Amino acid sequence: MSRPRLTERLSRGAESALTLISAAAGFGKTTLLADWLATAPLEGRSVAWVSLDERDNDPALFWRYLLAAVERAAPGVGAGALALLQSPRPPIEAVLGTLLNDLGAVSKGLVIVLDDYHVIDAPDVQDGVAYLLEHLPAQVQLVIAGRADPSLPLARMRARGDLIEIRAADLRFTADEAAAYLNGAMGLTLTAVDVAALENRTEGWIAALQLAALSMQGREDVEGFIAAFAGDDRYIVDYLAEEVLQRQSEEVRCFLLQTSVLSRLSGELCDAVTGQDGGRAMLEALDRANLFVVPLDDRRRWYRYHHLFADVLRAHLLDEQPADVPALHRRAVDWYEQNGERSEAIHHALAAEDFARAADLVELAFPALHQGKQEETVRRWMEALPDEVFLVRPVLNVGYVGALMATGDVTGVEARLRSAERWLETTEAAGDLSDMIVLDQEEFRRLPGQIAMYRAGQALVHGDVAATMTHARRALDLAGAADHAGRGGPAALVGLAYWTTGDLEAAHRWYTDGMASLDQGGYRADVIVGAVALGDIRLAQGRLRDAMSTYQRALSRAEASDPVLRGAADMHVGMSQVFQERNELDAARHHLVRAEELGEHVGSLQHPYRRRLAIARLVELDGDLDQALDLLDQAERVYDTDFSPAVRPIPAVRARLWVAHGRLDDAREWVRKRQLSADDELSYLREYEHLTLARVLLARSSAEHAERPLHEATGLLDRLLSAAEADRRSGSVMEILVLQALASQERGDTRAALASLSRGLVLAEPEGYVRIFVDEGAGMAGLLRAAVKHGVGGGYARRLLAAVRATPDDEPVGHDVIERLSIRELDVLRLLGTDLDGPGIARRLFVSLNTVRTHTKNVYAKLGVNNRRAAVRRAAELDLVSPHPDR
Repeated sequence: MSRPRLTERLSRGAESALTLISAAAGFGKTTLLADWLATAPLEGRSVAWVSLDERDNDPALFWRYLLAAVERAAPGVGAGALALLQSPRPPIEAVLGTLLNDLGAVSKGLVIVLDDYHVIDAPDVQDGVAYLLEHLPAQVQLVIAGRADPSLPLARMRARGDLIEIRAADLRFTADEAAAYLNGAMGLTLTAVDVAALENRTEGWIAALQLAALSMQGREDVEGFIAAFAGDDRYIVDYLAEEVLQRQSEEVRCFLLQTSVLSRLSGELCDAVTGQDGGRAMLEALDRANLFVVPLDDRRRWYRYHHLFADVLRAHLLDEQPADVPALHRRAVDWYEQNGERSEAIHHALAAEDFARAADLVELAFPALHQGKQEETVRRWMEALPDEVFLVRPVLNVGYVGALMATGDVTGVEARLRSAERWLETTEAAGDLSDMIVLDQEEFRRLPGQIAMYRAGQALVHGDVAATMTHARRALDLAGAADHAGRGGPAALVGLAYWTTGDLEAAHRWYTDGMASLDQGGYRADVIVGAVALGDIRLAQGRLRDAMSTYQRALSRAEASDPVLRGAADMHVGMSQVFQERNELDAARHHLVRAEELGEHVGSLQHPYRRRLAIARLVELDGDLDQALDLLDQAERVYDTDFSPAVRPIPAVRARLWVAHGRLDDAREWVRKRQLSADDELSYLREYEHLTLARVLLARSSAEHAERPLHEATGLLDRLLSAAEADRRSGSVMEILVLQALASQERGDTRAALASLSRGLVLAEPEGYVRIFVDEGAGMAGLLRAAVKHGVGGGYARRLLAAVRATPDDEPVGHDVIERLSIRELDVLRLLGTDLDGPGIARRLFVSLNTVRTHTKNVYAKLGVNNRRAAVRRAAELDLVSPHPDR
């Protein structure tokens, strides 16, 4: 039944980011949406519809279904995000970032419908939807329908006019709608008084009206029936549904009860479950009779029962035929397995409490599930199985370990590994294996190596380097000479363990060997991603040239493949880091732009945070501290080192920014929270934090004119230098020498300051370091002037001094305008003179489109203009910008 007053309001939702339809069951939410999409003029917009159930609380499944719906509606849109979702432990923010880029390019617009959203209670999914909504392009409309309000900032959106709401009060039938429905759609001949009584008693609740109408068909005493119930009562609705059920023929009633175990219905599936023919015809007849079946596709091949009706049907089935329920589920298992839908088969096997069958199916599904990155689904299935099932299934038990560790949970892992190991010991002793159940023999043969690998990974997570090496070496011993993957993984783990201790030479050697083995085995993508770790190790060694070579070689291999291999984006970020350190900032920006153009789906797990970290440094150099701090917050939210040691934690990076910008109280609070002291026992994992502490102490000494912080910093730096030199970590040594030089300068000891600076220059010059000196600002400028004066550092010191010097004294025309324009506003002004549109400028500057609009508005106001062309002309008159190569 068409309801123009509501479909017109839905159409107005195109002006808002979110349209919310929220009401209890039976108010016609889904029907209203279907009618709107079928009849309203959508002005060329396509529609992506996702019907949700409880299983969609698995983030991987939720986003896979949503992306598939989007791609069906707008071919090509979301394809990159869907590819990223296939990567190991995909960062959802990265997936959504890629999707949002695609959505921004949709010209005719798109409507995304999430129906039955009330079933979603997983925080990860809710947070992802909130992020999507916050960044949704104007041409995309999100419609959420459910029985409860979603966990979204509705009050804020309402205040901003970004929300269209349709609630129970809106959905209730008016008196006119009730009359049209009862006497039109349902074929009754009720008087106006009867209609008014029904509408009043049901309060317009559509489910109650529909059930009442079905109950009245063929009755003579309509008035008596209407007077006998209060339709706003859920128990009365249950009663009515039961009465409707009783009025059906035995054939229809039996069909309804038996198929109520299914969450979705097709003719073939219903035939399999009922053991009868004619399922398709029965579904079509139920649809024509308005018997609470909801079509799920345009061809009416798949249906579902209305939720209220399904609840009643299942209650009757359990009450009348409890012994038949497991058999019905088992028939569904058979059909789904034969039709290649193993996940649905597992669901019904668990519902039938046929745990042996479910375990068989899960074990056989492991390869596809791991490939699809559905560890959350695997965990949910595993948690539904009794513990005794795992005791006799070693492959299943170790597979559970893999799902746990992939989702960051090591609870109970060791006990499961020992349980599986007992079967291996029994095998070696030629013991009784009659109770052991293994369906995948190849996986069983690989168990010893897998167990050793998981133990190595578990030890690494717990920071037990010695155990990591012991288990990884055992895995190496178990791997055959031709088992390149079996050798590559453990060797790489040994390298990571050495990296954790600070022995960078051993780390690089072992990790390189691991990547070589994987390369021999044909694991090219893993080798590309592995270059991230190798490059990081080279940077820590202070070897910029070797790091650059590592990134360039990996990038060349990644780009030679079609499609480009995962890890290519990381290489651009790594090269940007090297260019930043060499003060080649345009080149650094270029590579970050290339990384963004490639998309996060061709990046590693670390790529989302590493890219934001690199952008934050450039933004901070441009003078936008707030944006830099915001990027660090983003980086922290997606922080994932993927088993690499966390040697540069985001909070410490943030504390360094605070120190550099005079926010000493914030930096001191970070020190307090981290419980850092100049007398701490040193370790490589905390070296970056201790160097940051030294910076805080030096800043305190300068600000407070105090001796004690300076003394503490000097002692700490001396100890840090000894440790870094012992392990030949030249990257750390250079930074320590720079800080020692500044500390000596603070003490007034110019000779010691120049001595430390000289040592640092000797290490830095061959690699082309610049920013490590220039970032220290005025204090370093003074030191470099003294170095030039005393002949320390030669031409290299003079080049560094030129880089750190202030701008020339000669001021160009328009200096007063420059003073009023911020650095970021000047960047926007420069790009306004190019062919880039607003979204292009936002991408180039790594800011949101709203931020670009704000800066543009400020630029217009300060230049006294009101459009882009006038701004560019005024900037040229004042010589504020130079020609841009992108024009």
